[in-house]
Amino acid sequence: MPRVRITRRLHFSAAHRLARPDWSDEENRRVFGDCANPNWHGHNYELEVTVAGPVDPETGYVMDLKALKDLVNRRVVDDLDHRNLNLEVAWLEGVIPSTENLAVRIWQRIAPHIPPPAELEQVLLRETRRHWVEYTGG
Repeated sequence: MPRVRITRRLHFSAAHRLARPDWSDEENRRVFGDCANPNWHGHNYELEVTVAGPVDPETGYVMDLKALKDLVNRRVVDDLDHRNLNLEVAWLEGVIPSTENLAVRIWQRIAPHIPPPAELEQVLLRETRRHWVEYTGG
């Protein structure tokens, strides 16, 4: 049976600060640059979630894209949109909210809820048009 990939793109806006609380402001600025601004900064993130699996002969779907959109909104976007990632998102508590860490946490929020036989194949998170992260699990 052929394996097909489907992708849903969503977006959210959020603020964050990259910093370690156990480091001085100077050390955070040295390592994280402008991203360590103590007054925060924000991004308009683009999130692409790719699911792969066989095409269901009854529906013609790998997974209903509306169901995928609803899942990602419920498990991820609703928690992140117009939030401070450092202060307002319980599932990011204690995590430096880099794009890399955010992509991994998003995967963890979505993967267990993809209906078999489909599987989450990739989370691609764009922080800017020139900077993105791809995570494929593992």
